[in-house]
Amino acid sequence: MPRHLGVVMDPIEGITPYKDTTLAMLLEAQRRGWTIHYYTLADLSLRDGVAYGDGTQLDVRDDNHDWFRLGERREAPLDQLDALLMRKDPPVDSAFVYATHILEVAERAGLQVVNRPAGLRNVQEKLSIAMFPQCCTPTVVEMKAAPLRAFIEAQGQAVLKPLHGMGGEAIFVVQAGDPNTSVIIEQLSERGTRYVMAQRYLPEISEGDRRILVIDGQPVDYALARLPAAGESRGNLAAGGRGVARPLTDRERWIVEQVRPLLTEQGILFAGLDVIGGYLTEINVTSPTCVREIDAQQDTCIAGELFTAIERALPAAS
Repeated sequence: MPRHLGVVMDPIEGITPYKDTTLAMLLEAQRRGWTIHYYTLADLSLRDGVAYGDGTQLDVRDDNHDWFRLGERREAPLDQLDALLMRKDPPVDSAFVYATHILEVAERAGLQVVNRPAGLRNVQEKLSIAMFPQCCTPTVVEMKAAPLRAFIEAQGQAVLKPLHGMGGEAIFVVQAGDPNTSVIIEQLSERGTRYVMAQRYLPEISEGDRRILVIDGQPVDYALARLPAAGESRGNLAAGGRGVARPLTDRERWIVEQVRPLLTEQGILFAGLDVIGGYLTEINVTSPTCVREIDAQQDTCIAGELFTAIERALPAAS
């Protein structure tokens, strides 16, 4: 009997196939014989205590010009699926949060959701590093301008970023005495109404912002060092960085050991830890990326490891 996989994601026609991690997962599922059902947030609903998905059957291929074909559309309870990948990109806004509540109803009815809906709400990708101060560089989170300015002065140079961003969006490197400091803080905090994270600047960013992928508590053996483009301070691939797969260091394996209990407790089967210079900077749980880059350089099959973990958790009769 074929297994049925749901995937909630941004519109599939808008992805970049050769570097899209969700596509890598779907290709692996299809290779294993899963039938794939595709949803956007608008396709999820809740009626009389039952979570529904108005899904479209999906076929995928590893082709940068023709990577998907949509089939029959059918609405059905989500718990009729065997597993579902929640791969909607940030921001984690109200629509995202409400979708996790709908998925949680399906989870209570027996659906395996990756990552677990409550975990997606509980593990804020930037704030969650506060649970591991032993792994982190000096960090503060503030709305008020004065303590942010004081932190920059104390550190000499700091990275400022909003809590809701992704892909290097709205990240600033600010030096003590920079005349633009006040306006940067005003913009990021929306004049003191949003929290801003400030971290001590790590010059090791020149050696890469390293993405460590963790599957069911175990790290992939290679991190993707995302090297900033010339003249850039951000290593994010979305900001023009170049990815180089490199073996994990002992320090990085130690960081994974520190974070592992949180991931297990919250049902985070697939996570991406960001590390610069041996310091943990983010814990990505919504839609971690970099699978295709590591696979291409190291001949790994990271999505295969993920689906082995997913299938291991399924009931034997399914």
